[in-house]
Amino acid sequence: MSNFFHSILTQPLLNALIWLYNVTPGHDMGIAIIALTLLLRLALYPTFQKQLRAQKAMQKLQPKLDELKARHKDDKEAHTRATLELYKEHKVSPLSSCLPLLIQLPILIALYQVFLTGLRGSDLGPQLYPFVQNPGTINVNFLGLLDLAKPSYLFGILAGAFQFLQTKMMLPPKSPGTQTDTTARIMNAQMTYFMPIITVIIAIRLPAGLSLYWVVTTLLAIAQQWYIMRGDDRPGLGNNQANTARPA
Repeated sequence: MSNFFHSILTQPLLNALIWLYNVTPGHDMGIAIIALTLLLRLALYPTFQKQLRAQKAMQKLQPKLDELKARHKDDKEAHTRATLELYKEHKVSPLSSCLPLLIQLPILIALYQVFLTGLRGSDLGPQLYPFVQNPGTINVNFLGLLDLAKPSYLFGILAGAFQFLQTKMMLPPKSPGTQTDTTARIMNAQMTYFMPIITVIIAIRLPAGLSLYWVVTTLLAIAQQWYIMRGDDRPGLGNNQANTARPA
């Protein structure tokens, strides 16, 4: 299974990274990582878009969900039935954003191995395709300033900060007159504050090349979220775009 995973994901991504490194002016691994990140985000754009639109649809339903929770606060069974009816009425599935995450997870695992191998620059020969030239020694200095093979506090902190911003953008608005229950409040706090802190702790221990990927892909995710949220809020577009979040 590990050989299959390596053949269909890790090896192609590694070859793409080394090819980009070879054609990058100055042979800068940092620029090659950024280019690979852009290509991956472009290839997965429909998947990310579906996930974000599903999250936006759930966000729009949050006031009604809060109303149902207050109305049926003493009857959990009635609350569950009413919630399912609301989802059915608006043709929204709370699980519709899970599939894109499952698709992205193997890619993230493969990229971890790719960047570690690419930053080491050793044992590349057996893994490269015939049309990808082995560069030999890898230049791991990003713009001649930062060693991507060593941890970077700067990129680690940036990764956590951008993840915090991304999470804040997708938090559902609090409905006037309603109180968020304790469980939801704790979960929101963990997503908003705890996870970015964990991101910083992890990122400052990893090679800066991995942190650079983390920073760039999060920035692109923020831009995509802003575009979708702005489009949904423009007059005359909200309903049409909300419909695209509805599963077939």
